[in-house]
Amino acid sequence: MTTKKRITKETDITISLELQGNGKSSINTGVGFLDHMLESFSKHSLIDLDIICKGDTHIDDHHSVEDIGIVLGTLIAESLYPVKNMERFGSANIVMDEACVSCDLDLSNRPFLVFELDIDGKVGTFDVELVEEFFRAFALNARISMHIVALRGKNRHHIIEAAFKSVAVALRRAMTPNERVGIPSTKDLL
Repeated sequence: MTTKKRITKETDITISLELQGNGKSSINTGVGFLDHMLESFSKHSLIDLDIICKGDTHIDDHHSVEDIGIVLGTLIAESLYPVKNMERFGSANIVMDEACVSCDLDLSNRPFLVFELDIDGKVGTFDVELVEEFFRAFALNARISMHIVALRGKNRHHIIEAAFKSVAVALRRAMTPNERVGIPSTKDLL
């Protein structure tokens, strides 16, 4: 497992991961809904994850959620690049009851995020606007070009969980070993 630690005045985060793992996780972020989403992400990406975060959640969950995205994305980038002998592109449509969310991504080493989930309000005490903050921090720091689009859905919990699962499955597919592709770019470097 590879480990990264980040300490600021707002958060103290330690994340360990194994990219080619089995989807096992131990997650304690201090934000219950995020724990649930990251456990689901780990399970469906097959990335083993250990995450501990002590954040200023007495203010709100923003700093913890964004900073976890930063650290997780950075750790994935450090473990991924340069991309070689893997598919590079991945996509998934994930259904949760009435909700369906699509993720298409490219392990391009050029970060970009398209985020089209029309959600607002809260799930429990969790501000759903933080979902976009998490994925922006994650995509930019992992240096992944990622499009997350809700195709349908009404239940916020279902839409958000389908988003995390679609990113996980798309990432797992993009990381699928394939020695035939070598460096999957005409530039000869990713």
